[in-house]
Amino acid sequence: MTIQTTTRPSPLRRLASFSQRHHWTAMLLWVVVLVGVTAAAQGIGDDYRNSFDIPGTQSQEMAELQAKHGGSAGDELRAVIHDERGWDTDQQAVDDLLADLADAPHVAHVEAADPQLGSVSEDGTTALVTVVMDANPGELPTSAYEPFLEIADDATTGDLQVEMAGDSMREVSAGEGGSSEGIGMLAALVIMLFMFGSFLAASLPLITAIFAVGTTFGVVTLLSHLTTIPDYTAPMLMIVGLGVGIDYALLVFSRYRSELLHGATREDATATAIDTAGRSVLFAGVSVILALCGLYVLQLTSIQGVVLGVALTVLMTMIAAVTLLPSLLTLFGKRLEKSVRRHAARSRREPGQRWRAWAGGVQRHPWAALVVSLVALGALATPVLGLQLGFADAGNDDPSSTTRKAYDLVSEKFGPGANGPLVIMTEGSQGLAAAAYEKVQGYDGVAAVTPPQPSADGEVFTSIAFPETGPQDAETTELVEDLRNDLGGDVLVGGSTAALIDYSDAVGEKLPLFIGLVVGLSALLLMCVFRSVAVAIKAAVLNLISIGASMGAMTYVFQEGLLGVEPGPIEAFLPVMTFAIVFGLSMDYEVFLISRMREEWLRSGDAQQAVREGLAHTGGVITAAGAIMVVVFGAFWFSPDRMLQEMGFVMAVAVLLDAVVVRCLVVPAVMRILGAGAWWLPRWLDRVLPRLQNVE
Repeated sequence: MTIQTTTRPSPLRRLASFSQRHHWTAMLLWVVVLVGVTAAAQGIGDDYRNSFDIPGTQSQEMAELQAKHGGSAGDELRAVIHDERGWDTDQQAVDDLLADLADAPHVAHVEAADPQLGSVSEDGTTALVTVVMDANPGELPTSAYEPFLEIADDATTGDLQVEMAGDSMREVSAGEGGSSEGIGMLAALVIMLFMFGSFLAASLPLITAIFAVGTTFGVVTLLSHLTTIPDYTAPMLMIVGLGVGIDYALLVFSRYRSELLHGATREDATATAIDTAGRSVLFAGVSVILALCGLYVLQLTSIQGVVLGVALTVLMTMIAAVTLLPSLLTLFGKRLEKSVRRHAARSRREPGQRWRAWAGGVQRHPWAALVVSLVALGALATPVLGLQLGFADAGNDDPSSTTRKAYDLVSEKFGPGANGPLVIMTEGSQGLAAAAYEKVQGYDGVAAVTPPQPSADGEVFTSIAFPETGPQDAETTELVEDLRNDLGGDVLVGGSTAALIDYSDAVGEKLPLFIGLVVGLSALLLMCVFRSVAVAIKAAVLNLISIGASMGAMTYVFQEGLLGVEPGPIEAFLPVMTFAIVFGLSMDYEVFLISRMREEWLRSGDAQQAVREGLAHTGGVITAAGAIMVVVFGAFWFSPDRMLQEMGFVMAVAVLLDAVVVRCLVVPAVMRILGAGAWWLPRWLDRVLPRLQNVE
């Protein structure tokens, strides 16, 4: 008697079947969620807040001391008034300007220029007027600051020049981006159109990404009322969401197309694509989320909200790739199948023929391919050793902007340190404040210092020290460290420049722990999936090298000023944020490529054939997906925001190097050198490691 057994379909295959049977229900749910969340977000509005908490630092201690003793609250702007005849020669025009500033919406009060407080230049041509808003930094919308541009323009005459300074004014002066996302999506659509030969087929990954990103955007807007989420989170969601969303959907659709061309029905092709490529997508997405969660070890409130938003974006793109995309494939299945077969018929080459030949060439000269690639990546990574962390200021703005003109005027008339003054604060005795003032007054590197001013309750005294060097200069950083050491723990040294130093130190202190956690956990996951020590170590090392090379390229461009970019520091949080995202994305291509190689290895037992066939089946998809990510990320080069330019650039370069150099050169070469040893795992480790179902 023969006993027949049936294998229960995997959860992903059952999910794909459900999405196909109830495709209208699935799509309707996505539409309802997108519309509902978007409507709620627009109705309630956002509550984005920038947090600058840096626990355990003097900057944080100073902020708490100010709040305790009624320190000045409210965002501050600065009107820079310049007239070569004397800043107040046209007294009536100056009085009108001050009145207009005071009457502007959300202005709490205006502090007039006072020579005794150092707000008038020595030659009398330039004065600084402080405008204090009725809300803290980041609480007012950008539109609340737009009237100041008009006020400054109206006050400017042939002799009198008025410019506006302040972080909030920088946002207004930069203007709105908006075009970067459109450029990226259009370029991605063109690439997929050439790849699939059909507008409908090319648009499906894009539609999936738009649904995922749009839904996440609304969810994060609502979450901003419950937790601290910075205002720069939204554009970062667009960068990551569009790139990852299109990429994940593309991998699934490519497998669907491959199954169709091998004779599968539309239903089986969809189920197989979700059960194989969809599994790769889930594994890669989880890797990105785990890498992002590693950022919590830094314990910086300023980036925890960003981590939450980006992780939700990746999660939503994963869900869309395995639920929404199968429904779309079912709805348009007949038309898609016709276009896929028609496009394949026009191609005279066997699928993967070029990649099979390429893999054979690399296998014939593996050491040459490996050495040349690693030397090139290492050379590109060299500038990382001189990476200067900080935050771009008005000195990096466009020379035609009002904030850059104000910055240059202040540097010229008051000295470069006036753009980044230090705050000296003492609590308790006035004698302690006076002693600190006397010591700072003659300190090497300090151009000037104001007498200590008491707080409203008389418990805290504050002086303003102006360095001789600019806020981005290394000498200013050394000055802050020297002042803190010499003045002792009873005297606090803060201000924006000092806060940046504290931020960089906080990141640097826990960076090894963060990298070790992300790399170790990712390698462990790969070892569990592929049952191989070499594959896990190789992936970790190569990912580190490619990320280092991309950050080196970013240093060349944004820190050294290549390609016409205004030189300046790299945003302090950007290296750790991009490391987490790019390391996770690199796992995407690693899993997709190695899983196909493992599939061939298990089938044939021939290690070299496994490399050739694995690259033949995935090389085209990886390069196409990489090209799409590059154009989506690279489109943010056109953003007016320097931080978005840096992030888009480094992620585009990282994906380019990973998809082209690492996956198409280094990985085949390493796998050729290792041979069958690439799939070795000690027996004791095989027993200890949990068994995860293969992702392909």
